[in-house]
Amino acid sequence: MNLANKTILITGANRGIGRALVDEALRRGAKRVYAGTRGGALQNVDSRVTPLTLDVTNLSQIQQAAKEVENLDVLINNAGIALYDDLSSVEALEQQLSVNLFGMLNMTRTFLPFLKRSQGAIMNNLSLVALAPLPIIPAYSISKAAASNATQSLRAMLAGKGVTVHSVFLGPVDTDMNRGFNIPKVSPESAAKGIFDGLEKNEEDIFPDPVSQSVAEGWRTGVAKAFERQYAGFVPQTEAA
Repeated sequence: MNLANKTILITGANRGIGRALVDEALRRGAKRVYAGTRGGALQNVDSRVTPLTLDVTNLSQIQQAAKEVENLDVLINNAGIALYDDLSSVEALEQQLSVNLFGMLNMTRTFLPFLKRSQGAIMNNLSLVALAPLPIIPAYSISKAAASNATQSLRAMLAGKGVTVHSVFLGPVDTDMNRGFNIPKVSPESAAKGIFDGLEKNEEDIFPDPVSQSVAEGWRTGVAKAFERQYAGFVPQTEAA
């Protein structure tokens, strides 16, 4: 999908990857970018940007945002939260699931009618920890694995309705979320470019940075991806049509 003259909604758009995605979408000629943030305000924005007050754990705010959006070609579920934990706190797991899984699903359900009309795309920003957990952030890893599974299910169910669904498996990016990791990281701007490059190539699974790209071929030719394709055949014809 070429982003020129397209309308895009990005959650978690106030900083990090989200803000970089806003800027990169504008650079690629997007007609309108809806920027969802919990505070509802952005600094130094282009006239094509419409800020939305949008906490993805707040269903009423999601529904209000849908009333403010006129049309939509691409939904980017970018908002996320990562907490250090040791699985001793159910509350920490619930908090991360509420944003990283249920927030994504509620956004998708609410804006799906727009995307069906436009034959658009859903992009879910995941993480390499969706493929294998990082034990210092196990609850986050669980939430991203669940979000990845949900993304695969949505892809199969929406394939016959003209809506494409894309998994974005991010490696380390230099954001506030990753400040505690002393490892090589790419800039948010570089990650945003890789994400949209993958969308323009219509890649189902997007690996937008050098670390994630190192496992891309193994994932695409591996048993998990093979099972995903096989299981997609179980979608009832009424769902696929």
